[in-house]
Amino acid sequence: MIIRRRPAARICVLLAVLVAGLFPTGIAAADEPVAKESPKVELVLDVSGSMRARDIDGKSRMAAAKQAFNEVLDAVPEEVRLGIRTLGADYPGDDRKRGCKDTRQLYPVGPLDRTEAKAAVATLAPTGWTPIGPALLGAAEDLEGGDATRRIVLITDGEDTCAPLDPCEVAREIAAKGIHLVIDTLGLVPDAKTRAQLSCIAEATGGTYTSVQHTDELSDRVSQLVDRAADPVVTPVATRGAGQCADAPRLEPGLYTDREKFGEHRWYRVDVLPGQELRASVSVGADRAVNKDYGVLLRAVTVHGREIVRGSEAGDGRTDLISTGLRYPKAELEDADGVKPAAETVCLQVSNSFSAPPAVKTEPGLPVELTVDVVDAPGAAFDVAAFGLGRGWWLLGVLVVAGFVAGLLWGWVSRWRIAVWRTN
Repeated sequence: MIIRRRPAARICVLLAVLVAGLFPTGIAAADEPVAKESPKVELVLDVSGSMRARDIDGKSRMAAAKQAFNEVLDAVPEEVRLGIRTLGADYPGDDRKRGCKDTRQLYPVGPLDRTEAKAAVATLAPTGWTPIGPALLGAAEDLEGGDATRRIVLITDGEDTCAPLDPCEVAREIAAKGIHLVIDTLGLVPDAKTRAQLSCIAEATGGTYTSVQHTDELSDRVSQLVDRAADPVVTPVATRGAGQCADAPRLEPGLYTDREKFGEHRWYRVDVLPGQELRASVSVGADRAVNKDYGVLLRAVTVHGREIVRGSEAGDGRTDLISTGLRYPKAELEDADGVKPAAETVCLQVSNSFSAPPAVKTEPGLPVELTVDVVDAPGAAFDVAAFGLGRGWWLLGVLVVAGFVAGLLWGWVSRWRIAVWRTN
């Protein structure tokens, strides 16, 4: 048996050497995917005095929050780095200045020790003020660093009591930094003012607002938001459009975010090769009160200023988001003596016609999300873009011919009816 195994072992060693020669370790290492940074989540819990109210399933709001936290901590995915921050947990007095600084990190953002985190939450008791703005600023600092996805989950039962530091303005400032930090808000038995404020905070950063009336609702929703942070998502790239095409940033296919002032035009550049099709879309969010009658325009223009194609959308009334898009197929050219055809630089212009009431702040600008994709141009005749309908000329021709034919038919029918009437 031993003698028979040796040739087999030698053959295996020889094959391993050959494979190693064909596939060097350097190449194999280069092909290995780069490890993605673990997402970060911080739960921000309101521990102010109003959390003593007993109106959630017959128990206090604080007790419901603790129960929900224990259930959430048991279900946190292993890859999520989680932290906990409190507001209004330490100072019980009437000094507004001290009460509005009452926020601290209860558990640091990092790998979760469930026992330690539960023990920290168990010590909390409803105490003081509701400094939501300072708590959001502190949570943003807790999540700084790295390229991981970041999410704040704010749980509170009332509106901020530390004006003039408006938490909605704080959220807009966080969004304007371009760090892609999402704030989700949950209101425990909220009134109208609390609902409006928490909705504004969430909308400013692309998050969600949820009204909670029961313990199981709170637990389920927080778990969903933590799980959402663990899901792989496309992280937008922060960019800044220019005032003219010549100075515009050159964009590769991807998802980009920017901020645009009311009534502003911003330019970006994309290279399109012959045989490719540019597909672009833009969304502008109305993250504050705006006047009626507004619109968004996306134009593709040559470097010489000739418009290629445009997409536009208009609205009338309060909306959260308005979007439009365009397609530009570039015809394929035959190679001349093997020379590769040069790419065409297409200038993308994003414009908006939003305006705001006098009492509404216009800074920072409105959030803009721009999607750019370059794909193989369509070759099938049934594809609308293959005919150039997006550019309008073919569509105009079809309408002219259709109108001419319809006119001829209607004239013939009218003459026939008159002739029949005269005969009868």
